[in-house]
Amino acid sequence: MEQGTVLTMRGICKSFPGVRALNHVDFSLKKGEIHALMGENGAGKSTLIKVLTGVYSRDEGVIEVEGLSGDVQIRSPQDAQEAGISTVYQEITLCPNLSVAENMFIGRSRGGLVPWKQMENRAGEILSGLGIPARPRQQLGSCSLAVQQMVAIARAVDMECKVLILDEPTSSLDDKEVAMLFGLMRDLKARGVGIIFVTHFLEQVYEVCDRITVLRNGELVGTYETRNLPQVELVSKMMGRELENLSFMEGRKRTGESSSTVFEARDLSSTACPNAFDFHIAKGEVNGFTGLLGSGRSESVRAIFGADRVTGGQTLVDGKPVRIRSPRDAMEQGIAYLPEDRKDDGIIADLSVRDNIILALQVMRGFFHPISDAEAERMAEEFIRTLEIKTASLDTPVRSLSGGNQQKVILARWLLTHPRYLILDEPTRGIDVGTKTEIQKLVLKLADEGMSVTFISSEIEEMLRTCARLIVMRDRRIVGELTGEQLTQESVMRTIAGGESV
Repeated sequence: MEQGTVLTMRGICKSFPGVRALNHVDFSLKKGEIHALMGENGAGKSTLIKVLTGVYSRDEGVIEVEGLSGDVQIRSPQDAQEAGISTVYQEITLCPNLSVAENMFIGRSRGGLVPWKQMENRAGEILSGLGIPARPRQQLGSCSLAVQQMVAIARAVDMECKVLILDEPTSSLDDKEVAMLFGLMRDLKARGVGIIFVTHFLEQVYEVCDRITVLRNGELVGTYETRNLPQVELVSKMMGRELENLSFMEGRKRTGESSSTVFEARDLSSTACPNAFDFHIAKGEVNGFTGLLGSGRSESVRAIFGADRVTGGQTLVDGKPVRIRSPRDAMEQGIAYLPEDRKDDGIIADLSVRDNIILALQVMRGFFHPISDAEAERMAEEFIRTLEIKTASLDTPVRSLSGGNQQKVILARWLLTHPRYLILDEPTRGIDVGTKTEIQKLVLKLADEGMSVTFISSEIEEMLRTCARLIVMRDRRIVGELTGEQLTQESVMRTIAGGESV
């Protein structure tokens, strides 16, 4: 291990059935540095962290930690903690009903007696020394999320961690709270703690990090000095598209067959999308939200559909104000939404293919007006035939279908409601190339027939083939809108990175 390096990971491999999650990945962390671990969804960030913290066992590779000889065997989170590796997750894992001091020392007392006074005094010293605005006897749940994160960090620091992993710690914080957390991170850096910072916020990476390691598809793209890596190049490396090689297939794209606006949002915001935004879509138009994972693209369409609690703004359908505060409200206005996570938010795994297809229409009709068995069978068979859903029978549990066919079932569910405006969030993720092409063609066909479609995909080429207008997001804000000749991969990446679109 090089002098000044607190952690070295070499040749780390990890496979799951049918998936090579990590392929000979190298990573190193210096003492007293903040090191960003970057990559899109499925890049391998979470798997690498779980190998380092003992959640997963590695198949191959070596891990070395300062002060410990040879290859360190980390078989559990307890092993990681004993090696000086601590993790603070996005979701607070402490106990909100206990005091700050109790949370800092929970599980660390020996025997049956708890030295309360000693514990509170020590907690006070740590909080004061790190500048954390909390009192030892204060109930943790009464603290802000930022302070709760900082208490979790203080607990790790007092346990003499050498490596501190911060996994999306700022995702639920406002700008003031982020600044407070960054102050603590810089303090720990000055004390020699090595920090691995996992985030999707580009601006934050460039504000606080010394180096950046980029993973893509389970492989190491490279490690770079932050000051030497322009944002647009970082975006390029994460997405796997070089600026000098940006060819793509051009397809038909609907710009909207008339100037009539079907749906409009003004200053719309929600609990998950706190930055108000404006949005509109015309009849027959295909548009899309694009940006890196975590940019706010999914949160925006969830606000439009009323899937998250709306906190402000106005929505209009055909120019008339309407109230959309729930998915049911949106459905009644002719809006349909295929969610990003089909397993948790889409399919009902134990129900049959037929019951999954008719579900949304049944909700709209009301359960006091049930769809007859004959009608349900006719509807399901029609969409199974139209979308070429491969299933043994109508009664087959939808969990038995492939991912692509599950996606088609959800799409059939919404098409059965005959929506005027269809929102598709990652409709082609995790499915084969042939099915992807079928769904893209279907989107363009629906637009030809007058349906308005918002299409979201992590694949830029797919967005460019399908959409006539792209709304670009970064750090949960709309930062640009691209149409016509601006619809190139280079323009998208430059806009995401904060440069001028070209």
